[in-house]
Amino acid sequence: MAGHRPIADLKKTWSPERRARSEGRKAALAAEYATLEQLRLALGLTQEELAERLDVQQPAVSRLIGRADMKLSTLRDLIEAMGGELTVTAKFHDRVVELAGLGQER
Repeated sequence: MAGHRPIADLKKTWSPERRARSEGRKAALAAEYATLEQLRLALGLTQEELAERLDVQQPAVSRLIGRADMKLSTLRDLIEAMGGELTVTAKFHDRVVELAGLGQER
């Protein structure tokens, strides 16, 4: 595709102020989105970048992000590849409890 450049290349030319604004917007957007695909987009990550971080091919990332059901360890790996940390909480009528050790390697 002539004339197309990866966003990572364009970001290299941004001023520190513009980068800071972008990071702030990404953080705010990431807090609002629920699907993995929306989260990936809000964080400004391409499927290719995630594939590289996960050491898989891009089509595997596409299938993974589109899944409605996956192991917690797989979700943890994906979230960590996006730069986050997975926590699992259980909400009850009178409390919220963070569950420890789920999705961790044994």
